[in-house]
Amino acid sequence: MPEQIKIDTEFITLGQFLKLADVISTGGMAKWFLSEHDVFINGEQDQRRGRKLRTDDKINIPGFGEFVITE
Repeated sequence: MPEQIKIDTEFITLGQFLKLADVISTGGMAKWFLSEHDVFINGEQDQRRGRKLRTDDKINIPGFGEFVITE
């Protein structure tokens, strides 16, 4: 079962998500993390820090876990 990440806005960016999900400790680490790790959003690889994530999007980071955005 994927871990649920709750948002109270229309969307968050992939960079914001990484911090919210405790995958990284600071927002400044997002660029480095995305250059070093594969991130899959709804089954497609995407390394864009500004990628918008909305409710029901599924994020899979091999070695870190699976997540789903909820409101």
